[in-house]
Amino acid sequence: MTFSDSDLLPLSALQHYIYCPRQCALIHIEQQWVENRFTAEGRAQHDRVDRPEHEMRDGIRTEYAVLLRSLRLGLIGKADAIEFHQDKVFPVEHKRGRPKPTHCDWVQLCAQAICLEEMMGVEIKEGAIFYGQPRRRQNVEFSSELRKETEKAAVALHTLIQSGETPPAEYDKKKCDACSLIETCMPQKRRAVFDYLKEALREKTS
Repeated sequence: MTFSDSDLLPLSALQHYIYCPRQCALIHIEQQWVENRFTAEGRAQHDRVDRPEHEMRDGIRTEYAVLLRSLRLGLIGKADAIEFHQDKVFPVEHKRGRPKPTHCDWVQLCAQAICLEEMMGVEIKEGAIFYGQPRRRQNVEFSSELRKETEKAAVALHTLIQSGETPPAEYDKKKCDACSLIETCMPQKRRAVFDYLKEALREKTS
């Protein structure tokens, strides 16, 4: 399947979807967004590399804020940085915090690589994510499994956005407590109501 330009979704939405489909829907369907310390720090870090410039260092050319598009995945966005070595193209994504409990960052980076492959006609085997804590790169291999996960997530993302429906809340302490939308989403309260209704139905039918 090939998407048209009008059907392209933000590449960042893919990362949101893998992290939490409900968060993705709140942002990209309901247009809800709340800034917190984590998002503000992340935005500040991205602002430092979000400039259409380039530099040469140790024989490696680095391009910043590179526009990306994939008609196959139906995604559009920017890469924080693309390094051009003598024998390879190497995308680098910048994140403010630590590695997340899901593959969402890996999938986002892999999607960037797929965009570049489609745009440039090259094969990209790996990239890296620079985490602000502990200020270290984590190399990511674009294995066949990760590519399949990325393609599957892109299909699921389009299905979610086209449905126009926001999934119900599922509380996960590690993910939810760090989410800027926790007060909008209220996963704990929604979970409590769901459990109450479930218990009431069980008593009624017993």
